[in-house]
Amino acid sequence: MKVRDIPQIEQMNTWEKILFLEDLWDSIISDESNIPVIQSHKEELDARLNKYESNPENVLTMEELQQKINQRK
Repeated sequence: MKVRDIPQIEQMNTWEKILFLEDLWDSIISDESNIPVIQSHKEELDARLNKYESNPENVLTMEELQQKINQRK
């Protein structure tokens, strides 16, 4: 479905569209169990969790990460 398929949306001003989008998003996330998770995403998350659990001290704080990012600039 496209926006052009719903003439009422095209008639809305920007602010009304934003409010509509917020309502639409709220309706989507109100039942997260209906949001499918792709198998490859599950596998990637499991791999990252396993990597962390096998070496939990090998992580950066937000401050350390910010420093590394700033050093690359």
